[in-house]
Amino acid sequence: MNEDSHTEATPATSREWDLWQADKKLLAIIDGALFESSRLSGDWLACSPGCSDCCIGPFAITPLDADRLRRGLMELALRDPDRAQKLRSRAMAVTTIMSEQFPGNLALGILNDDNKAEDRFCDRFASLHCPSLDPGTGLCDLYLFRPLSCRMCGPPIQIGEYSLPPCHRCFVDAPEHEIEKCRVIPDPAGLEDMILGRLGKNGHLRGSTVVAFALATHL
Repeated sequence: MNEDSHTEATPATSREWDLWQADKKLLAIIDGALFESSRLSGDWLACSPGCSDCCIGPFAITPLDADRLRRGLMELALRDPDRAQKLRSRAMAVTTIMSEQFPGNLALGILNDDNKAEDRFCDRFASLHCPSLDPGTGLCDLYLFRPLSCRMCGPPIQIGEYSLPPCHRCFVDAPEHEIEKCRVIPDPAGLEDMILGRLGKNGHLRGSTVVAFALATHL
């Protein structure tokens, strides 16, 4: 993980600006909920800069996550071109490794609606590091722009009817009541679904992808 200042890229259209503003609101809600959970968790939460256990292996991300990552890559290129180029190279290397078994549209980097194939794909490449992770520092080069799944790693999370457990490094030997009192609902109003629905209506919903393909297909 990594806290990092950034230079804002300029949105090209008013539609992009609306999307960015909606995403900014979503992140504020989710980060606020996770901050409160972290406060409640105290020493039970072991997450810290340089811990990258959750940065290994591919997982599905939404078009909104992908857009945010690409925006982060553009902003990284503005302030640190060399760092951005290294990230691009890592993304290309990872997609090359994954390409033959990618369960979807390889040209677009979009996953098919086949959960079993997706699970097999994720299991097959579970040892690959995320290209956003700087191997030298163990920090995320796109931390401020990371997908929602990355933001929710650590404390116990409630998403709909699913009670997700905390990170295996966190809440070690904690009694169940300690875990449950720290559980949060990160997006109680379902704002993410509303934004994705709006993208779909506008014809800009491309489908789920993974981090490496989201970055590589933007090159």
